[in-house]
Amino acid sequence: QVQLVESGGGLVQDGGSLTLSCAASGHTLSTYTMAWFRQAPGKEREFVGGIRWTGSSPYYTESVKGRFTISRDNAKDTVYLQMNNLKPEDTAVYYCAATFLYGYTEARNYHYWGQGTQVTVSE
Repeated sequence: QVQLVESGGGLVQDGGSLTLSCAASGHTLSTYTMAWFRQAPGKEREFVGGIRWTGSSPYYTESVKGRFTISRDNAKDTVYLQMNNLKPEDTAVYYCAATFLYGYTEARNYHYWGQGTQVTVSE
């Protein structure tokens, strides 16, 4: 059983930056594909980006390409989401998730979830 805990959310102005972290306990993350999702009020949970267990081949949803970077440190069992040039439409609760699969963007394919961290981007 993997427990995931996100941190690093907060309030930032339009154009600002934040880095989210997702720390694992209970089991090493080194064999999992990790991903970040987000959910804005009244909207469905949306895939943001994912990364293979090796740390290679990150993939992103189109709206964050060039602005967000996902990375991982398997030695620390931690995954990161560096978010630059944030926009008000990025406001959401951000969740990290883990799966044994690779390349999937649907939430139903992810087996473990954190509790989420709020990111608010003001205009």
